[in-house]
Amino acid sequence: MRALVQRVSTANVSVNGNVVGQISRGLLVFVGIRYNDTRVQAEKLAHKVIALRVFPDETGKMNHSVADVVGDLLIVSQFTLYGDTRKGNRPSYSEAADPKLAEDLYEHFISVCRRSQLSVATGTFQAHMQVQLTNDGPVTLICYAET
Repeated sequence: MRALVQRVSTANVSVNGNVVGQISRGLLVFVGIRYNDTRVQAEKLAHKVIALRVFPDETGKMNHSVADVVGDLLIVSQFTLYGDTRKGNRPSYSEAADPKLAEDLYEHFISVCRRSQLSVATGTFQAHMQVQLTNDGPVTLICYAET
């Protein structure tokens, strides 16, 4: 399981021209789920994202987490994070989870994040979405759940 995490000043996600999730200062989290991922990995990744120290302290050093700054989370499912481009020009998605497993783990990831008492917005699973963001920094990281 992996997440592409971006520190943002604002972000929103739309489906069919309608905003379904939006945040102000916080983290935009694209979540990719692999075919053999588990609920334990979803929990570990959620805790890692929430504890990730990417917000500046009073000296400007990235030393605070989204929880420390009481920021928001916008969580968007993104199976393409498991696209393999090593061979040819068309990505292979054989490592990505099937939609049923992916949706279960995506929802579990969201529920763990919501337990943190942070404001959590989401995209719509398996929908064609448009994401708008203002990346703050820019700060963009890939996070993994250890097995």
